[in-house]
Amino acid sequence: MSAAQNLQQHPVFVQAQNKVKYYTSQLDKELTKYPALTAIETRTQIPKSYFVLSTLLLLAIFHLITPLAAPVSYVMGFALPAYLSLKALESPGHQDDVQWITYWVVFASLGFVETFAMGVVLYYLPWYFVLKTVFLLWLQLPAFRGGYVTYARVIKPLLLNSCASSTAVATPDTLTGDLRDRVNTASAE
Repeated sequence: MSAAQNLQQHPVFVQAQNKVKYYTSQLDKELTKYPALTAIETRTQIPKSYFVLSTLLLLAIFHLITPLAAPVSYVMGFALPAYLSLKALESPGHQDDVQWITYWVVFASLGFVETFAMGVVLYYLPWYFVLKTVFLLWLQLPAFRGGYVTYARVIKPLLLNSCASSTAVATPDTLTGDLRDRVNTASAE
């Protein structure tokens, strides 16, 4: 019996192989919710879970190659949120609209800060774009409500503090209500 066969029959290897099969089948069941992935699986004959895992691995490799880290981070922060924002505009409810407007406010604020501090940030934090991508994914996922948390704890207090000196201050809550009224009026017409 060869060394490779001995390794394949080892109980630890068999147990690990069974766990990998179990988790990929669970991931495949979750990915069935997305028709685009099902269409890709039909066309390529590659299981959805393998396609997603290989895409994530490819993105991780791009992050390891420093010149590609920034473009990958920007694409991850823009492509899917732009698509989901367009879908949110067409949906009847307002909750997803608020989520994506909040995301874009936080995303724009991050871009504004990056404009001034990028050299310093990259000098002290070389893995910045990896961390930024993870942060942007946290902002995007509705289960974490990352966009709202960041807005409520960081951006809103900064805006209110900077506007405190003015006598007539429109708070973000009243601005949101006014914006909703304008959107509803425009939609009705």
